Amino acid sequence: MYGLQKGKEKVHTNDVATALNINPASVTEIFQKLSKEGYIHYEKYNGATLTEKGKRIAKKTRKRHDSLTEFLLLLGVDEKIADEDACEMEHILHKNTMDAVIKFVELVNQCKDTPFWLERLKRYVQTGELDKCPDELVKICLDHSKKQN
Repeated sequence: MYGLQKGKEKVHTNDVATALNINPASVTEIFQKLSKEGYIHYEKYNGATLTEKGKRIAKKTRKRHDSLTEFLLLLGVDEKIADEDACEMEHILHKNTMDAVIKFVELVNQCKDTPFWLERLKRYVQTGELDKCPDELVKICLDHSKKQN
């Protein structure tokens, strides 16, 4: 509903039914339940809007979904598959795992250029062939490991 409401005053049952490919009567039931629980304002035949409580949950859910989708895209997964998998994953991942995924995506996005290792991973995912790690990168990794110990 969050995505459907953008740019519109209200979302109607038919909007949601079409987007989710479900019966409008089912959406009406869902709207009534969400209204009772304080997530939406709903008037029969007049549509629904998210309450502040509903917006908070929707924004959090959108961030989780977007972060998971982006994580899978970073791994080289096809966009359609990444979106579908993110829908499944967002409901089953532990909060700590989700937080780690979000931080990973934020870290990678902070890089000015795509990290070398990420390009290498994408090639490996797409081709199944693992390139030899360049000697200069091995040296950097070894030097870093020595500093850590």
